[in-house]
Amino acid sequence: MTESVNEKADVMKVPVPNLALGMYVAAIDHQGRVNVTNPGQIKDRQAIDKLVRNGIEYVWVDVERSAPECGLRPKQEPEKIIRLTRDQSQEKAKRLMSEAKDLVKKVLSETFEGKAVKVEPFEALADKMLESVMLDADAFKCISALRSKDAYLLEHSINVAFLLVTFGRYLKLKRSVLKQLAVGGILHDIGKVRVNNRILHKPGRLTPEEFEHMKLHQVYAQEILAETEDLSQISRDVCLMHHEKLDGKGYPNGLKGEEISLHGRMSCIVDIFDALTATRCYKEAMSPAAAFKILLSLTPFHLDERLVYEFIRCVGVYPVGSLVQLSDGRVGIVWEAKDRDALHPVIKTFYSVKHKHYTEVAMVDLLKSELHIERGVSPSSLDVDPTPFY
Repeated sequence: MTESVNEKADVMKVPVPNLALGMYVAAIDHQGRVNVTNPGQIKDRQAIDKLVRNGIEYVWVDVERSAPECGLRPKQEPEKIIRLTRDQSQEKAKRLMSEAKDLVKKVLSETFEGKAVKVEPFEALADKMLESVMLDADAFKCISALRSKDAYLLEHSINVAFLLVTFGRYLKLKRSVLKQLAVGGILHDIGKVRVNNRILHKPGRLTPEEFEHMKLHQVYAQEILAETEDLSQISRDVCLMHHEKLDGKGYPNGLKGEEISLHGRMSCIVDIFDALTATRCYKEAMSPAAAFKILLSLTPFHLDERLVYEFIRCVGVYPVGSLVQLSDGRVGIVWEAKDRDALHPVIKTFYSVKHKHYTEVAMVDLLKSELHIERGVSPSSLDVDPTPFY
């Protein structure tokens, strides 16, 4: 078997006398031919002596697979491990959410006045969002679950960005792509600044004429983004494709099938899910489980079926921040799910459905408890407001 290992960036040609213990020999250079037999790390001096005896002058060494102590790779500073308590993470997530709302509010106002959108502040915000997700995703999920009826546009934009980052991370997309998804998510409804306020905030079902006007927000978005410099294609796809449908019946461009990119398809799913699970002036929030059923009903003509199933697996049947009822009648917030299966998160309980009153706040670890989750609960079905317990 032969292979052009010299084309690989992580492989280097090394004279045999310069070999050291721990170097990974990927191939030997013999009479102009690269021969890949018995690759592996050099364990002892005898292996080097054998190469010399066989008249081998050069070998190809795989830098990445060589031991750190052999000196091929620069010594790296040990990573600083930052460990925050959950309260600290929660507080940090609150500050980030507040900062994000202020930025979106400012940019919406400036865009309404006709000013061009500057991408840099959104990129800085996206970096902070990524850092927050990497350090403690559960804390950010709980904060993003707090919704208010009067701030839907702001919260929806930020939550779509956060969900896109979470989904993209689950799909193992690169960090640079996650950042572009976040920027696109924050900006995805930018065209709504030009929609008639009476229609945008109407507390009820839109008439066909009003809906046609509402759909114009994507036409306005195209106009706004055409004047926006330094916005990546991925961010543009998130902004301009989240109302497209696989069967070509979406808007603004009636894109069909493969014309909708992966990032556009992801934004379609995330946008609908967040809208369904949000409280609006004209409707109550839906439980994640109910929203998943609707997402599945929209496949395959509207949404990408494979991606919908991946999204459900990513978010989980009982997402962090959602409300559940336990088998003893207590209601609580799904508080922690990292490194756990979907049915055994930590639940922060605060209310009893059976006795119709608040209970002492308690953390219930379902990995160590006989209790189990009975069902997901929508906030509207409770007689109390769960907000203070987040």
